[in-house]
Amino acid sequence: MAFSSLSTPSSSSPSSSFTLPTKPSPGAGSLSFARASAGRFRMAAVRAQAEAVDTSISPRVSALRPSKTMAITDMASALRQAGVPVIGLAAGEPDFDTPAVIAEAGINAIRDGSTRYTPNAGTMELRKAICNKLQEENGLTYSPDQVLVSNGAKQCITQAVLAVCSPGDEVLIPAPFWVSYPEMARLAGATPVILPTSISDNFLLKPESFASVITEKSRLLILCSPSNPTGSVYPRELLEEIAAIVKKYPRLLVLSDEIYEHIIYHPAKHTSFAALPGMYDRTLTVNGFSKAFAMTGWRLGYLAAPKHFVSACGKIQSQVSICLSFLSSESFCATISAIECCNFLIPYFSYHPLFFFADG
Repeated sequence: MAFSSLSTPSSSSPSSSFTLPTKPSPGAGSLSFARASAGRFRMAAVRAQAEAVDTSISPRVSALRPSKTMAITDMASALRQAGVPVIGLAAGEPDFDTPAVIAEAGINAIRDGSTRYTPNAGTMELRKAICNKLQEENGLTYSPDQVLVSNGAKQCITQAVLAVCSPGDEVLIPAPFWVSYPEMARLAGATPVILPTSISDNFLLKPESFASVITEKSRLLILCSPSNPTGSVYPRELLEEIAAIVKKYPRLLVLSDEIYEHIIYHPAKHTSFAALPGMYDRTLTVNGFSKAFAMTGWRLGYLAAPKHFVSACGKIQSQVSICLSFLSSESFCATISAIECCNFLIPYFSYHPLFFFADG
């Protein structure tokens, strides 16, 4: 029942009136309430969607395993900080200091204000010095535009694998191997294929075993000599046999990891795979200064290869790390030469002789 305004006349007073509240028409209040409720519901739904963040990781990275080397190294470091005496056998860390001439050059570079970006591929002076080293020590002729300097050999290897491998490719890795090789292959979407070796062969890859696993998907063979972790050195004759097999497969490339080149004992001799007949155009050589110059923390490695491979790796580097530390670059360039600086290893080897243990 609707209410309306009522007037009551009075003879003794002026006319007066009052108004009773008007009841809303049927459905009007319900509609407003429904609209408000719907708005609040929509806002709650939007907030719920915002809070429900997709935290999934890409399948490629999910399949990636963390570095066991660094996990063990970090564990050893934590124990040392806690006062526990520990001998670390994980990371390849020389137990002598960076040569004084290099350390002083680094200090001077900081004092001189050499703290800016460097060219993506490394300074021209440094790349020329590397070319000279490769010519004098390895018999390899490269121009500066065939050299890419990176933050450690590990970055060089990762970029090389990413540059030449596609999803579905196979990366051939002799065992025992550095634990990062298979993960680098997986990061590129490639499949690591492990090639077993035997202690009776000094853990060196047998040519017949190598030949038996090559398929049309085989894209990259990773050779590490001197080997990490065994220390075995591939003699030139064995490398030539492997090279003869590689020649038969136009699509097969070789990544030669030579970071332990100078950590070697007589009578073993190091041979660069790219120096073998027919291997220059299909070999990506990776080396650095971490081991020979005790510069593991300086992060200084390099890739030498045909220009198109180096250019591809350079594109990756330009989007990942931009350039090498100017400090590391200046420090190495300040040394007399790569060959002369390695003379400091002579007392190291006289101090660290090989030990042989008789059975029983």
